[in-house]
Amino acid sequence: MANEEDDPVVQEIDVYLAKSLAEKLYLFQYPVRPASMPYDDIPHLSAKIKPKQQKVELEMAIDTLNPNYCRSKGEQIALNVDGACADETSTYSSKLMDKQTFCSSQTTSNTSRYAAALYRQGELHLTPLHGILQLRPSFSYLDKADAKHREREAANEAGDSSQDEAEEDVKQITVRFSRPESEQARQRRVQSYEFLQKKHAEEPWVHLHYYGLRDSRSEHERQYLLCQGSGGAENTELVKSPSEYLMMLMPPSQEEEKDKPVAPSNVLSMAQLRTLPLADQIKILMKNVKVMPFANLMSLLGPSVDSVAVLRGIQKVAMLVQGNWVVKSDILYPKDSSSPHSGVPAEVLCRGRDFVMWKFTQSRWVVRKEVAAVTKLCTEDVKDFLEHMAVVRINKGWEFILPYDGEFIKKHPDVVQRQHMLWTGIQAKLEKVYNLVKEAMPKKPDGQSGPVGLVSGDQRVQVAKRQAQQNHALLERELQRRKERLQASAVLPGVRIKEEPVSEEGEDEEEREAEDEEPVDTSPGGGLHSGLANGLPAARAAGGDSFNGHPPSGSAGSPVARELRAFVQATFQKQFVLTLSELKRLFNLHLASLPPGHMLFSGISDRMLQDTVLAAGCKQILVPFPPQTAASPDEQKVFALWESGDISDQHRQVLLEIFSKNYRVRRNMIQARLTQECGEDLSKQEVDKVLKDCCVSYGGMWYLKGTVQS
Repeated sequence: MANEEDDPVVQEIDVYLAKSLAEKLYLFQYPVRPASMPYDDIPHLSAKIKPKQQKVELEMAIDTLNPNYCRSKGEQIALNVDGACADETSTYSSKLMDKQTFCSSQTTSNTSRYAAALYRQGELHLTPLHGILQLRPSFSYLDKADAKHREREAANEAGDSSQDEAEEDVKQITVRFSRPESEQARQRRVQSYEFLQKKHAEEPWVHLHYYGLRDSRSEHERQYLLCQGSGGAENTELVKSPSEYLMMLMPPSQEEEKDKPVAPSNVLSMAQLRTLPLADQIKILMKNVKVMPFANLMSLLGPSVDSVAVLRGIQKVAMLVQGNWVVKSDILYPKDSSSPHSGVPAEVLCRGRDFVMWKFTQSRWVVRKEVAAVTKLCTEDVKDFLEHMAVVRINKGWEFILPYDGEFIKKHPDVVQRQHMLWTGIQAKLEKVYNLVKEAMPKKPDGQSGPVGLVSGDQRVQVAKRQAQQNHALLERELQRRKERLQASAVLPGVRIKEEPVSEEGEDEEEREAEDEEPVDTSPGGGLHSGLANGLPAARAAGGDSFNGHPPSGSAGSPVARELRAFVQATFQKQFVLTLSELKRLFNLHLASLPPGHMLFSGISDRMLQDTVLAAGCKQILVPFPPQTAASPDEQKVFALWESGDISDQHRQVLLEIFSKNYRVRRNMIQARLTQECGEDLSKQEVDKVLKDCCVSYGGMWYLKGTVQS
């Protein structure tokens, strides 16, 4: 009640519904028109409409006497369109572009909620709109000019040819008889873009007469915008209850109900899904999810569904891969369909996707390039296959999206055996189609305890142990040699050099590939290499011997090294102090901005990145972190640009030496040390600049950037 008192009703207006022009009233919008010319002054030369398409074309005169009109350009356009000779078919009879055509386009397909309102004598009269059309300039005269130009060129070529030939050359004519059109082919033809365009073009134009705003006919028609009987039967529709009136204002969309599919497509309604037969439920779920464990499928279908019936139904629409169910290819690519990317028929797509599924029965990892090389399909199609059932791992390949379901394998050995027989048949078909060599195809080792077509974890461990034993002696010698070199070398003050072995310089290039089918790092020096380096196993990271950040000879001049060094120099020119963690984050952002196939995607290890930083004139600052610090090892590695070439280099070097002995420092101590070392009283602005370049303030203390632990 308080709100109603604060907002009193000022005036009540009667609303009337006028229906005389309800099926005839269109709203024309003129986005482009002369700014100084009102709508009623625009001279309309002609108008025509296609009622079924609600398409309108208007011809409007151009003011050729306007000072902004370029007469020479208008004459040139008329000459290009009509040529030198003007006749009754000419577009511009005055040999001057003196008119322009506007063509309409629909702004919305549903105009049932739009109306034209006319307010007169305290009454509001509403007339529903039948259509809303936007008029935009049409440049069809340019097409006519191009056609004239081609005709002139063809005439010139014909004139240059010889004219004394007695008769034309005999030409061979091929006669073809059209086959009877099937119902499916007819439906595709009717739904094609060319057929619809041809059908629209066949609709005849209906010519209209344009009446100006002040014309007597316009005045007469405008009266129909008013309700003819204010108290008559025409307004009975507005004498409704509040709920009925609200339903009239916001009616339910009939188009949405009409177009609503019988079976869910993208978004599944579980209530509607469970009204369908069990076979259809399984097919719809698998078609949408594509990969699903059997336990998840049972939970979606409900507790009352028989698992035996579900097992029977799932085998009709899906295949078993690593204990999980993957929808069959012919469900996703039905007959007579084709690829939206390359136009390849469904049969070829199904064969290629079956190859990907079969590869995942052999290993958890698949390399996209290998699939593309075997199937000869485009990258987009292969990527679609992999995205259905796998996730990409940087520098490794595509890993199957779900973990191996050993529980289902043990519980249903009969289903597993049946699926194994099906995969054996598919494998034989793939060998024949793709000319695969049987010796090169993965074989199931004797005594394998894992599922059919999978390599067990124990066997991977055994392979890793054998490789570790072969390379252990080499890595030990390399590590000892590096330790001896580091001990014999003079280390710069304030610089800490990490001791870590490097991989054998002569390892095969094949091991340096960005995508490797073996996802497990079997390097025997895994502990010494601290796991992964920028997403690559450290044993595969590029690099060789280096000391204090200077790369080995022969690698510093490589294109990858030059690109990496340019990135490091540009980064440290902007930020003088960076932790290794922050530097790696910036480097990953830099990689994301590069185009695919860039040389830096070849794999940059942490070791190579640190060596490049030190070689670019930076130093590693030995910051004494407190024992209870939560900083990671990468966050404890702090690098700073030692010399940038400006007048603040000496001040920054003094500041960095302070932080090589102190984790955090007060400002007065920093200023006193700078005054002592530089031998002059520094201004507040100079001290602020040095602190801003290298430090951050927290709790009244100053820390090097990236080292503060909140």
